[in-house]
Amino acid sequence: MGFLTWENEQMVSTATIERPPANALASQLIEEIDQWLTAVEHDPEVRSLLIHGKGRFFSAGADIKEFTQIEDGAAFSELARRGQRVFERMESFSKPIIASIHGAALGGGLELAMGCHIRYVSEEAKLGLPELQLGLVPGFAGSQRLPRFVGFAKAAEMLLTSEPISGKEAVQWGLANQAFPEEEVFEKSKALALKMAQKSPLSVKAALDLLQYAKTADFEQGVQKEADWFGEVFVSNDAKEGIDAFIQKRTPVFKGE
Repeated sequence: MGFLTWENEQMVSTATIERPPANALASQLIEEIDQWLTAVEHDPEVRSLLIHGKGRFFSAGADIKEFTQIEDGAAFSELARRGQRVFERMESFSKPIIASIHGAALGGGLELAMGCHIRYVSEEAKLGLPELQLGLVPGFAGSQRLPRFVGFAKAAEMLLTSEPISGKEAVQWGLANQAFPEEEVFEKSKALALKMAQKSPLSVKAALDLLQYAKTADFEQGVQKEADWFGEVFVSNDAKEGIDAFIQKRTPVFKGE
């Protein structure tokens, strides 16, 4: 059974994440996002893309329980690189991709959203990278993208405290474009996707290509280093403790090993 469905209407492809209860970002879901991109990339009837979550959340994080099935650090690093490749494909995609965020976009969920070109959020949504709470680090380029949106100091604060910010705060910090009441955010996102779909596909493609030049030269090195660290910390005792504590719903006790 798939976790991502999509439909194409009025030149907009709308993808829906449905993996209750939290729309956790499993490796299968990442693969399905990649398949969605492939399906619409050369479809002339699709000019913009929209992704959102069904239920309470956009995506409340990566699938931690799936991680417990992996023991080798190199395998964790490869998992990180696969996610990085898909989210980089999103960011460099030739058609605009909008994330419509409600409830929460945490960990891998926020990394997915940051791979999109534009983020519309509900005012009270929670956005953050709480991986350090589990003794881990982001793996899908979150440590590299977040500072580009909110600045180094705010990114450091969010990473090192694991504290999320609200949708309203995300707009203030440049992480999101606009915030709306939760009952309005999807329709506002859809309206934006429709507006973009009216533009010339060639000029849209050119504009998105030009935006890629705004990246720093160190970005690729940064995401490679992130994947290396992702693999290394995942086989640590602190990571095992953090994951066990998460599953058991208790406070982790980290020992720095």
